[in-house]
Amino acid sequence: MTATLGALEERARRRHDDFGQDALIVCDSLVRIYQSDGIEVQALQGLDLLIEPGELVAIVGASGSGKSTLLSVLSGLDVPTAGRVRVGAWDLMTMTTRQRVEYRRSMVGFVWQQTARNLVPYLTAAENVAFPLQLAGVKAKERARRAADLLEMFEIGYCADRRPGEMSGGEQQRVAIAVGLVNDPQVLFADEPTGELDTATSHVVLESLRTANRELGTTIVVVTHDAGVSEHVQRTVAIRDGRTSSEVVRRTHTREDGTEHVVAEELAVLDRAGRVQLPKEFREALNLVGRVRLALEESQVSVRSASGAARDREEQS
Repeated sequence: MTATLGALEERARRRHDDFGQDALIVCDSLVRIYQSDGIEVQALQGLDLLIEPGELVAIVGASGSGKSTLLSVLSGLDVPTAGRVRVGAWDLMTMTTRQRVEYRRSMVGFVWQQTARNLVPYLTAAENVAFPLQLAGVKAKERARRAADLLEMFEIGYCADRRPGEMSGGEQQRVAIAVGLVNDPQVLFADEPTGELDTATSHVVLESLRTANRELGTTIVVVTHDAGVSEHVQRTVAIRDGRTSSEVVRRTHTREDGTEHVVAEELAVLDRAGRVQLPKEFREALNLVGRVRLALEESQVSVRSASGAARDREEQS
């Protein structure tokens, strides 16, 4: 009996270890609990998430959904309460303070919503982009070349000698993207990068993120409440109540006449514990409240209200 139990535990451990082993970002049953005015708040409630190398992903959700907490954890600014979280070779659960500093310097880049948080106001665009390289000890000639290349990539080379106050909001955010990428991070996190911009300018900034993803191969994670951002990314992950609830995946298909079109498919997320969040409109349409009945049918699982299933049985009898 002991040997059998040991074998079961070993298989369970292997399944746990194998989850996301080839992914760049792994969140496994991630939990974050904190105190707010003496009240315990569960910001993340067993969240599962995998992001592959080279992906361009948007994480969307309403205020209070947990997306900002998730970004804080992934950026190394916050430590989760329980679960497992890994970015590349970095285990964010066990890192020391010194390791967290190195992680934020070398592994990840950031673009924040507030431009004042992204750029040093008394430095020019070129100087802002070169500044992280200066801290890393890179020679002046290489710093200047790298900064110029990135500014040209995002079509703002003309801003090289301008300070942030002399640039528009969209130009500042594109410079901020260049700053976030100058150390060649594996992941760029963008927190509401279009939150203070109009629609047209937002489109330009999002296209710059797509350019970085395509040209540099950088994995990019955009955290936002704006569902419109999803049109610019390959995959959109929706978070609700501290868990991943659904994903929209976009694929390019070729028609018979040779033209291409993008097909978007929304999928519910089944987490590692077997939980799935049903959309509100589904629950309301079928009056799914409290307990429900599940039935395993051929190639599908049906979900029915307990009261509706009882009425069906009465009618059949």
